Amino acid sequence: MRAALPRALAAALAVGLLATAAAYAIRGEIGDTVLSVTATLRPRALPAHRNAPVTLRDVTRIKHRDGSQPAALKTIVVQIDKHGSIARAGVPVCTMARLAETTPAQARRRCRGALVGTGVGKAKVTLPGKATVQISSPLSFFNGPRVHGRPSLIAHAYETLPAPKTLLVPIAIERVAHGRYGYRAKVQLPPIAEGYGSATLAEAKIGRVFEHHGRKFGYVNARCAGGRLQVRGTLTFANGDFFPTTLVSPCHVPR
Repeated sequence: MRAALPRALAAALAVGLLATAAAYAIRGEIGDTVLSVTATLRPRALPAHRNAPVTLRDVTRIKHRDGSQPAALKTIVVQIDKHGSIARAGVPVCTMARLAETTPAQARRRCRGALVGTGVGKAKVTLPGKATVQISSPLSFFNGPRVHGRPSLIAHAYETLPAPKTLLVPIAIERVAHGRYGYRAKVQLPPIAEGYGSATLAEAKIGRVFEHHGRKFGYVNARCAGGRLQVRGTLTFANGDFFPTTLVSPCHVPR
Protein backbone atom coordinates (compact mmCIF):
# COMPACT_ATOMS: atom_id res chain seq x y z
CA MET A 1 0.00 0.00 0.00
CA ARG A 2 2.88 2.41 0.81
CA ALA A 3 4.33 1.77 -2.64
CA ALA A 4 1.02 2.21 -4.44
CA LEU A 5 -0.07 5.42 -2.69
CA PRO A 6 2.72 7.73 -3.91
CA ARG A 7 2.24 6.42 -7.43
CA ALA A 8 -1.46 7.20 -7.29
CA LEU A 9 -0.80 10.67 -5.88
CA ALA A 10 1.75 11.39 -8.61
CA ALA A 11 -0.79 10.31 -11.21
CA ALA A 12 -3.43 12.56 -9.64
CA LEU A 13 -1.06 15.54 -9.90
CA ALA A 14 -0.40 14.81 -13.56
CA VAL A 15 -4.14 14.52 -14.19
CA GLY A 16 -4.84 17.88 -12.57
CA LEU A 17 -2.28 19.69 -14.71
CA LEU A 18 -3.48 18.11 -17.93
CA ALA A 19 -7.15 18.62 -17.15
CA THR A 20 -6.49 22.36 -16.77
CA ALA A 21 -4.81 22.46 -20.15
CA ALA A 22 -7.20 20.23 -22.06
CA ALA A 23 -10.60 20.52 -20.35
CA TYR A 24 -11.90 17.02 -21.01
CA ALA A 25 -8.78 14.95 -21.81
CA ILE A 26 -6.23 13.57 -19.37
CA ARG A 27 -3.03 11.56 -19.60
CA GLY A 28 -1.01 10.12 -16.74
CA GLU A 29 1.51 7.48 -15.79
CA ILE A 30 1.61 5.04 -12.87
CA GLY A 31 4.93 3.22 -12.79
CA ASP A 32 5.22 1.67 -16.24
CA THR A 33 1.52 2.04 -17.08
CA VAL A 34 0.48 4.93 -19.33
CA LEU A 35 -3.20 5.81 -19.38
CA SER A 36 -5.20 8.39 -21.31
CA VAL A 37 -8.90 9.18 -21.00
CA THR A 38 -11.07 11.48 -23.13
CA ALA A 39 -14.73 12.30 -22.53
CA THR A 40 -16.89 14.29 -24.92
CA LEU A 41 -20.48 15.40 -24.32
CA ARG A 42 -22.76 16.38 -27.19
CA PRO A 43 -24.44 18.75 -27.62
CA ARG A 44 -22.58 21.33 -25.58
CA ALA A 45 -25.45 23.82 -25.83
CA LEU A 46 -27.84 22.77 -23.03
CA PRO A 47 -30.67 24.39 -21.05
CA ALA A 48 -29.84 25.75 -17.59
CA HIS A 49 -32.96 24.62 -15.72
CA ARG A 50 -34.23 21.48 -17.46
CA ASN A 51 -32.63 18.33 -18.79
CA ALA A 52 -32.15 17.68 -22.50
CA PRO A 53 -30.94 14.53 -24.34
CA VAL A 54 -27.16 14.13 -24.57
CA THR A 55 -24.65 11.60 -25.87
CA LEU A 56 -21.50 10.79 -23.91
CA ARG A 57 -18.45 9.43 -25.72
CA ASP A 58 -15.54 8.06 -23.69
CA VAL A 59 -12.19 6.74 -24.92
CA THR A 60 -9.79 5.04 -22.48
CA ARG A 61 -6.36 3.80 -23.62
CA ILE A 62 -3.98 1.74 -21.49
CA LYS A 63 -0.46 0.71 -22.44
CA HIS A 64 2.85 -0.34 -20.93
CA ARG A 65 5.71 2.09 -21.36
CA ASP A 66 7.78 -0.44 -23.36
CA GLY A 67 4.85 -1.63 -25.49
CA SER A 68 4.41 -4.96 -23.70
CA GLN A 69 1.18 -6.17 -22.11
CA PRO A 70 0.03 -3.79 -19.33
CA ALA A 71 -1.40 -4.81 -15.97
CA ALA A 72 -5.02 -6.00 -16.10
CA LEU A 73 -7.69 -3.44 -15.28
CA LYS A 74 -9.91 -4.82 -12.49
CA THR A 75 -12.43 -2.17 -11.43
CA ILE A 76 -13.74 1.23 -12.48
CA VAL A 77 -15.69 3.42 -10.05
CA VAL A 78 -17.42 6.39 -11.67
CA GLN A 79 -19.12 9.35 -10.03
CA ILE A 80 -21.38 11.33 -12.37
CA ASP A 81 -22.47 14.97 -12.29
CA LYS A 82 -25.73 15.55 -10.42
CA HIS A 83 -26.93 17.86 -13.21
CA GLY A 84 -27.96 14.88 -15.32
CA SER A 85 -30.32 11.94 -15.29
CA ILE A 86 -31.18 8.59 -16.85
CA ALA A 87 -34.73 8.30 -18.19
CA ARG A 88 -35.96 4.71 -18.25
CA ALA A 89 -39.73 5.08 -18.69
CA GLY A 90 -40.71 3.49 -21.98
CA VAL A 91 -37.23 2.06 -22.63
CA PRO A 92 -37.25 -1.72 -23.27
CA VAL A 93 -35.31 -3.87 -20.81
CA CYS A 94 -32.89 -6.69 -21.61
CA THR A 95 -31.63 -9.33 -19.16
CA MET A 96 -28.41 -11.26 -18.54
CA ALA A 97 -30.24 -14.51 -19.35
CA ARG A 98 -31.32 -13.21 -22.76
CA LEU A 99 -27.78 -12.10 -23.58
CA ALA A 100 -26.02 -15.24 -22.36
CA GLU A 101 -23.89 -17.06 -24.95
CA THR A 102 -24.57 -14.53 -27.72
CA THR A 103 -22.25 -12.98 -30.28
CA PRO A 104 -22.37 -9.18 -30.63
CA ALA A 105 -24.66 -9.45 -33.65
CA GLN A 106 -27.00 -11.89 -31.89
CA ALA A 107 -27.14 -9.72 -28.77
CA ARG A 108 -28.05 -6.62 -30.73
CA ARG A 109 -30.76 -8.49 -32.62
CA ARG A 110 -32.29 -9.99 -29.47
CA CYS A 111 -32.29 -6.73 -27.53
CA ARG A 112 -32.44 -4.12 -30.28
CA GLY A 113 -34.93 -1.96 -28.40
CA ALA A 114 -32.85 -1.91 -25.20
CA LEU A 115 -29.58 -0.93 -26.92
CA VAL A 116 -28.47 2.44 -25.51
CA GLY A 117 -24.77 2.48 -26.41
CA THR A 118 -22.10 0.95 -28.62
CA GLY A 119 -18.34 0.91 -28.82
CA VAL A 120 -15.25 -1.23 -29.22
CA GLY A 121 -12.88 -2.90 -26.78
CA LYS A 122 -9.34 -4.16 -27.38
CA ALA A 123 -6.98 -6.25 -25.29
CA LYS A 124 -3.52 -7.82 -25.40
CA VAL A 125 -3.41 -11.55 -24.66
CA THR A 126 -0.38 -13.67 -23.84
CA LEU A 127 -1.30 -17.34 -23.57
CA PRO A 128 1.26 -19.75 -22.06
CA GLY A 129 3.95 -20.54 -24.62
CA LYS A 130 2.43 -18.16 -27.18
CA ALA A 131 3.36 -14.76 -28.53
CA THR A 132 1.31 -11.76 -27.42
CA VAL A 133 -1.61 -10.97 -29.71
CA GLN A 134 -4.28 -8.30 -29.79
CA ILE A 135 -7.98 -9.14 -29.77
CA SER A 136 -10.94 -6.82 -30.21
CA SER A 137 -14.69 -6.93 -29.75
CA PRO A 138 -17.67 -4.71 -30.40
CA LEU A 139 -19.12 -3.38 -27.14
CA SER A 140 -22.86 -3.08 -26.58
CA PHE A 141 -24.67 -1.42 -23.68
CA PHE A 142 -28.24 -2.42 -22.91
CA ASN A 143 -30.82 -0.98 -20.55
CA GLY A 144 -31.03 -3.60 -17.82
CA PRO A 145 -33.59 -4.43 -15.12
CA ARG A 146 -33.60 -2.53 -11.85
CA VAL A 147 -31.15 -3.84 -9.24
CA HIS A 148 -32.47 -3.23 -5.71
CA GLY A 149 -34.55 -0.42 -7.17
CA ARG A 150 -31.62 1.13 -9.02
CA PRO A 151 -31.33 1.56 -12.81
CA SER A 152 -28.74 -0.64 -14.48
CA LEU A 153 -26.86 -1.25 -17.70
CA ILE A 154 -25.51 -4.51 -19.08
CA ALA A 155 -22.26 -4.29 -21.04
CA HIS A 156 -21.72 -7.03 -23.63
CA ALA A 157 -18.43 -8.11 -25.24
CA TYR A 158 -17.20 -11.25 -26.99
CA GLU A 159 -13.74 -12.81 -26.87
CA THR A 160 -12.24 -15.48 -29.13
CA LEU A 161 -9.17 -16.57 -27.11
CA PRO A 162 -8.51 -19.14 -25.81
CA ALA A 163 -12.06 -20.07 -26.91
CA PRO A 164 -15.18 -18.11 -27.97
CA LYS A 165 -16.93 -16.66 -24.92
CA THR A 166 -19.53 -14.01 -24.13
CA LEU A 167 -18.54 -11.46 -21.48
CA LEU A 168 -21.39 -9.72 -19.62
CA VAL A 169 -20.91 -6.96 -17.05
CA PRO A 170 -23.89 -5.71 -15.01
CA ILE A 171 -23.57 -2.05 -13.99
CA ALA A 172 -25.92 -0.74 -11.28
CA ILE A 173 -26.26 3.04 -10.95
CA GLU A 174 -26.94 4.41 -7.46
CA ARG A 175 -27.90 7.88 -6.27
CA VAL A 176 -25.34 9.66 -4.07
CA ALA A 177 -25.01 13.11 -2.50
CA HIS A 178 -21.33 13.92 -2.89
CA GLY A 179 -20.82 17.57 -3.76
CA ARG A 180 -20.88 17.97 -7.52
CA TYR A 181 -21.79 14.30 -8.02
CA GLY A 182 -25.23 12.71 -7.85
CA TYR A 183 -24.71 9.20 -9.27
CA ARG A 184 -22.21 6.42 -8.75
CA ALA A 185 -21.48 3.21 -10.68
CA LYS A 186 -18.94 0.48 -9.94
CA VAL A 187 -17.80 -1.74 -12.80
CA GLN A 188 -16.14 -5.05 -11.94
CA LEU A 189 -14.37 -6.23 -15.09
CA PRO A 190 -14.33 -9.98 -15.77
CA PRO A 191 -11.04 -11.77 -16.54
CA ILE A 192 -10.09 -11.47 -20.22
CA ALA A 193 -8.97 -14.66 -21.96
CA GLU A 194 -9.17 -16.62 -18.69
CA GLY A 195 -6.90 -14.10 -16.98
CA TYR A 196 -4.23 -13.97 -19.68
CA GLY A 197 -5.50 -10.73 -21.21
CA SER A 198 -5.30 -7.02 -20.36
CA ALA A 199 -7.55 -4.27 -21.69
CA THR A 200 -5.82 -1.69 -23.87
CA LEU A 201 -8.77 0.25 -25.32
CA ALA A 202 -12.37 0.91 -24.34
CA GLU A 203 -14.30 3.25 -26.59
CA ALA A 204 -18.00 3.78 -25.92
CA LYS A 205 -20.78 6.13 -26.95
CA ILE A 206 -23.89 6.07 -24.75
CA GLY A 207 -27.10 7.95 -25.47
CA ARG A 208 -30.22 7.35 -27.49
CA VAL A 209 -33.50 9.16 -28.09
CA PHE A 210 -36.72 7.23 -27.42
CA GLU A 211 -40.42 8.01 -27.78
CA HIS A 212 -42.95 7.39 -25.00
CA HIS A 213 -46.62 8.41 -25.14
CA GLY A 214 -45.87 10.61 -28.13
CA ARG A 215 -42.99 12.42 -26.38
CA LYS A 216 -39.33 12.15 -27.32
CA PHE A 217 -36.75 11.89 -24.56
CA GLY A 218 -33.13 10.89 -24.11
CA TYR A 219 -31.87 7.87 -22.23
CA VAL A 220 -29.07 10.13 -20.88
CA ASN A 221 -30.01 13.74 -20.16
CA ALA A 222 -28.25 16.78 -18.72
CA ARG A 223 -28.47 20.50 -18.10
CA CYS A 224 -25.69 23.09 -18.00
CA ALA A 225 -24.68 24.36 -14.55
CA GLY A 226 -21.58 26.48 -14.05
CA GLY A 227 -20.44 26.03 -17.63
CA ARG A 228 -19.44 22.39 -17.20
CA LEU A 229 -20.45 18.81 -16.56
CA GLN A 230 -18.10 16.67 -14.54
CA VAL A 231 -17.23 12.99 -14.06
CA ARG A 232 -14.78 11.49 -11.57
CA GLY A 233 -13.40 7.99 -11.98
CA THR A 234 -10.97 5.68 -10.22
CA LEU A 235 -9.36 2.83 -12.15
CA THR A 236 -7.78 -0.02 -10.17
CA PHE A 237 -5.34 -2.52 -11.69
CA ALA A 238 -4.48 -6.11 -10.78
CA ASN A 239 -1.02 -5.07 -9.54
CA GLY A 240 -2.55 -2.72 -6.95
CA ASP A 241 -2.06 0.55 -8.86
CA PHE A 242 -5.01 2.90 -8.89
CA PHE A 243 -5.58 5.97 -11.02
CA PRO A 244 -7.95 8.82 -9.96
CA THR A 245 -9.26 11.00 -12.79
CA THR A 246 -11.56 14.02 -13.05
CA LEU A 247 -12.97 14.84 -16.48
CA VAL A 248 -14.68 18.15 -17.21
CA SER A 249 -16.74 18.64 -20.34
CA PRO A 250 -17.58 22.30 -21.08
CA CYS A 251 -21.16 23.35 -21.83
CA HIS A 252 -23.04 26.60 -22.42
CA VAL A 253 -26.62 27.84 -22.27
CA PRO A 254 -27.99 29.04 -25.63
CA ARG A 255 -29.06 32.66 -25.79
